[in-house]
Amino acid sequence: MLGAIESVDWAAIAGPADRYSPERVAGGMRDLASATSNLAAAKAASLLAGQGILHEHSGAVLPAAVAAAPLLLDIIEHGHPRARNAALGLLEDSLTYDPLNGYTRIDAVPLCCAIAGHIRARHDLLTGQGRDGGDLLAKAAEHWRFELRDLVVDDTDMIAFGVLGGVFPGGRHPAELHDAHRIIPLPAVALEYPPEDDSAEACLRLVDVPPDRVRTGAVLYSAVCGARVH
Repeated sequence: MLGAIESVDWAAIAGPADRYSPERVAGGMRDLASATSNLAAAKAASLLAGQGILHEHSGAVLPAAVAAAPLLLDIIEHGHPRARNAALGLLEDSLTYDPLNGYTRIDAVPLCCAIAGHIRARHDLLTGQGRDGGDLLAKAAEHWRFELRDLVVDDTDMIAFGVLGGVFPGGRHPAELHDAHRIIPLPAVALEYPPEDDSAEACLRLVDVPPDRVRTGAVLYSAVCGARVH
């Protein structure tokens, strides 16, 4: 774990100078990975929450939380139980807090959605962490992602077949269509067919979207997540 933490260039991750300290996040991650007591885990978590991956005083999540998420999940898997509990709490706060203006995305993806993707990727690990792990998976599921694999025209709408990560809420919702380096707002997207059994394959209806506006390989995210700002 320590090698993976050291391999991250925390100073290269964007963040406001008055609220983000690369030294605090690097030190906090190292300390949490090696913590074996409540006191050591609390001190490490304090560094990470105080200008590390969070700015707890203002209730804001920082871009470094995206790079930290898979490392915190490694700590949950391999770390001491005291460190594990702290890592779970930091990940939950990373999903709950809003990002600061000007620092809301990583590679165009909303911070919460990027963090949720890391959490979903470790589903089996978190299901073994009792109620706290289950609660974290449930929170991550709210930040859905849909990869378009096939498209069919249906009158003025497009029917998109693809892979759904998370849970698409009932009703119609605005979405962001991420296509290469473009982000295209879609006013209304609805779940046409939900995933069946353990499959992630689903079908969405893109309301009033012409065929020349969307193509396979693009990814949809919640516009609500994209609009989050502290």
